[in-house]
Amino acid sequence: MLGRIKTTEAKAKELRSHAEPFITRAKNPTLVNRRYLARFFDERTAKKVFERANEFKNRQGGYTRIIKSGRRTSDGARMAIIEFVK
Repeated sequence: MLGRIKTTEAKAKELRSHAEPFITRAKNPTLVNRRYLARFFDERTAKKVFERANEFKNRQGGYTRIIKSGRRTSDGARMAIIEFVK
């Protein structure tokens, strides 16, 4: 499924703090915001961020969801799934 990553809970929380501001900027595709995202992503990835941001035009925030999914068997790390909200 597109827009879903299984990772540790700590990494998911950190990813959310980076992803949400990028989506907020991409919702308003001005030249300044395009250049801002170009600093962090290559051209193809930035284009995908702007396309994904169109799905959230009427949403004020909370673009991602973290679902806790138990512990990893090898080292006992807490696992989670981070995904975009529909």
